[in-house]
Amino acid sequence: MSDGPHMSAQDARRLYDLLERAGIDVWIDGGWAVDALLGEPTRPHADLDVALETRWVERLREVLAERGFRESPRDDSSAWNFVLDDGAGLQVDAHAFTFDEHGDGVYGPPENGDYYRADALTGVGVIDGRRVRCISAAWLVRFHSGYRWTEKDVHDVTALCERFGIELPEASC
Repeated sequence: MSDGPHMSAQDARRLYDLLERAGIDVWIDGGWAVDALLGEPTRPHADLDVALETRWVERLREVLAERGFRESPRDDSSAWNFVLDDGAGLQVDAHAFTFDEHGDGVYGPPENGDYYRADALTGVGVIDGRRVRCISAAWLVRFHSGYRWTEKDVHDVTALCERFGIELPEASC
């Protein structure tokens, strides 16, 4: 396990519950989405990735600020992708989108062509015994294209493909 931040299953579930109680609809993304779909933690996670509608961004910031979270600027931070950190080891990596007329989530400026397609938002998994909305297995695998895979990517993609009968894509090396 790394010496950096660590997000436990209990932490991830508590954050999901907190956001849900605040009326903020989120879909778990990233590594915790993989583990949610697999039904158990399979590797350490530094943060909780969440996808949400742009209309919920300010509310997300308010709710998490009440728990001590502040923005942690990165080189790739933007209005639609940012990290909030509580200074005690918990991080939330937010991915904001706006639904278009087809029900797809436009992620960032439309001219970039980045989307959470409607069928990407259909996953259901389990974190710490709690059913959660998450990105679907097929789309988590698709999102792992076009860049060099890390050891975590190989682990996540292989596990999803094996569990859900998805053809293993070629790794971008």
